[in-house]
Amino acid sequence: MCAKILDGRKISKEIRNAIMNEVHHLKDHYGITPGLAVVIVGDDDASHVYVSMKEKACQKVGFHSEVYKLPKETTEKELLTLIDELNHNEKINGILVQLPLPKGIDENLINSHILPMKDVDGFHAVNAGKLLLGEESFVPCTPKGILELIKRTEEDLTGKHAVVIGRSNIVGKPAGVLLLKENATVTICHSKTKNLEKHVKMADIVVAAVGVPELIKGDMIKDGAIVIDAGTRKVNGKLVGDVAFEEASKKASWITPVPGGVGPMTITMLLENTLKAAKTQCE
Repeated sequence: MCAKILDGRKISKEIRNAIMNEVHHLKDHYGITPGLAVVIVGDDDASHVYVSMKEKACQKVGFHSEVYKLPKETTEKELLTLIDELNHNEKINGILVQLPLPKGIDENLINSHILPMKDVDGFHAVNAGKLLLGEESFVPCTPKGILELIKRTEEDLTGKHAVVIGRSNIVGKPAGVLLLKENATVTICHSKTKNLEKHVKMADIVVAAVGVPELIKGDMIKDGAIVIDAGTRKVNGKLVGDVAFEEASKKASWITPVPGGVGPMTITMLLENTLKAAKTQCE
């Protein structure tokens, strides 16, 4: 068996084109331009790359975009003051604070200070709670992108056994909840899980999101499984995922590459969430 590739770049392009068309419609007929504010604190190189990518993506689809680059010496109070200003800024429909934040700044406090209706990252407790309850909410971008990729296989997820490796609030936990909503049977594994291989071997769907290079070997993959690799780490200058791609692609039915799989989808789902926020706020 040779797995089909779930091409995140291609799928993202299709979705972004649809977003761009809708933005043009909103501008032309209602005078609405979706606006996203991205705040970054400190000088983490990877974070600045991500922010630059988000800014470019906003510009390409026609969003209003504002980027706030704050020095690492920024205090928690100063950051909260900026968020207050953005919460009341009518041009801004979505607010994203790039993680990680410097030591001394409470990420949970910062995320909880963003108005839920502008929380396009889906990290506010209100949105997290609504997701768990099955109510309409902003869904964290990476899990949302993961589910979109899985749905592109057009396979019925009802009753499928999904194994999510990773229990972060940003990816693992919400990915598990989304798969439950699709009627999959979900197992969440983590660093304390005993006999990880046993769990993965039973999975019809594997979602790896821990950032441990090639943790999931090819012989752990069930024949015909859908494999989503959301982990990324640089090894000898090369971006590597959690899954041993070449080995796993010989067993899986569908698989995402690293790079070019989940990554592009994350930014695209951010655009979707921002568009949704703009439309909701103007109703």
